[in-house]
Amino acid sequence: MAGIDVHQHLWPEELVDRLRARSTAPYLRGWTVHTDGEPPFLVDPAHHDVGRRRAADSRAGIGTACLSLSSPLGIEGLPRAEADGLLGAWHDGVRGLPGGLAGHHRGWASVPVVDPDLEELSGLLAEGFVGVQLPATTLLTPAAWERAAGVLAVAEAAGKPVFVHPGTVPAAPDPVPGWWAPVVGHVAQLQACWWAWQALRGRELFGSLRLLFAAGAGLAPMQHERHAVRAGRQMTLDRDVFVDSSATGPQALDALVRALGIDVLVLGSDSPYADPLAPAALERSQGEAASRAIRTVNPARLLDGVDRWSRMAGHPTGRTTIHTTNHTTGQGEGRAWRRVG
Repeated sequence: MAGIDVHQHLWPEELVDRLRARSTAPYLRGWTVHTDGEPPFLVDPAHHDVGRRRAADSRAGIGTACLSLSSPLGIEGLPRAEADGLLGAWHDGVRGLPGGLAGHHRGWASVPVVDPDLEELSGLLAEGFVGVQLPATTLLTPAAWERAAGVLAVAEAAGKPVFVHPGTVPAAPDPVPGWWAPVVGHVAQLQACWWAWQALRGRELFGSLRLLFAAGAGLAPMQHERHAVRAGRQMTLDRDVFVDSSATGPQALDALVRALGIDVLVLGSDSPYADPLAPAALERSQGEAASRAIRTVNPARLLDGVDRWSRMAGHPTGRTTIHTTNHTTGQGEGRAWRRVG
């Protein structure tokens, strides 16, 4: 079965043209990207060629690729008059790809940080966008999640997921390597968002909302033992809160499975910045069943909310025990989760 990659980047011509027309960040000069916080970055135009990407996906066994606006550009945080034009170009560009919103390339909707148009968002989700993406920089605290309640409520009512993606990184006060922002800044953002959702007890407010955190939530779930010591309570395990595999390898995936179980891991490559995890590599590190879950079963449940595997297997939909294996002792561990709502 063809895999579903929930996290790719491809800039449609409409967005590229808009960025080249700008004179303040974010903007393009040729194929060099200029932002406020990071050094200028030369983009390979081949990475944003639709035909080449489709061919690369085919070789990787990817049947559906969900395209994400590059939030580190900072488009969503621009003044509304600027953000609206760029976001409109993004949505139009995704619509115009071969097959439209039901083609190989599907798209995440995006909204301005300032006063998002909730009616427009509802229309985008009804039209066929797979969900709505929010920059992690807008969700760094429990109060920030509360401020985003309107967007979250629209997504929940539409039965569509919310994708938490790294946002802009402020310029460092001292010289740092070019990899600093994605390795340090983005990871810190995702960890803060994950624990802010936990601190808010967000599931009590949004009983059926599905969430996706990029890059394994910055491996925040690995800190659940420290959280238990400091907070005095265990991290909530929730099969409607997913993490993608971007910027992770076998060791990180293994750790995420131990902390969260297999049911919430989904394939997300962050292509063209990384390649999708190949089926053979996943099978070697996690096994055939886990590979199938990460590449097909779990992404389908994230996107459409239907737990086809559990229904076919006759599993209950209210309470389940997640079994993981301690690879040091070889013994199984059981963890329970409860669906709210």
